[in-house]
Amino acid sequence: MITYRIKGEYITLIQLLKALNWVENGGEAQAVVSAGLVRYNGNVDHRKRLKVKPEDIVEFNGKQVSIQK
Repeated sequence: MITYRIKGEYITLIQLLKALNWVENGGEAQAVVSAGLVRYNGNVDHRKRLKVKPEDIVEFNGKQVSIQK
């Protein structure tokens, strides 16, 4: 599992996927979220604008990231 530090209070799920280079662009990020391929704190979540906050864990394609402040 890797750690990703955010500066503000949150980062949107789509922005996070792009920042980690887990997807090529925003369109792909939206597609993988809509398809249910991303897990947020252990559960599939289809919200593209989901606010990911410190202590949250996001999983995609066999990779995990822990969000820190």
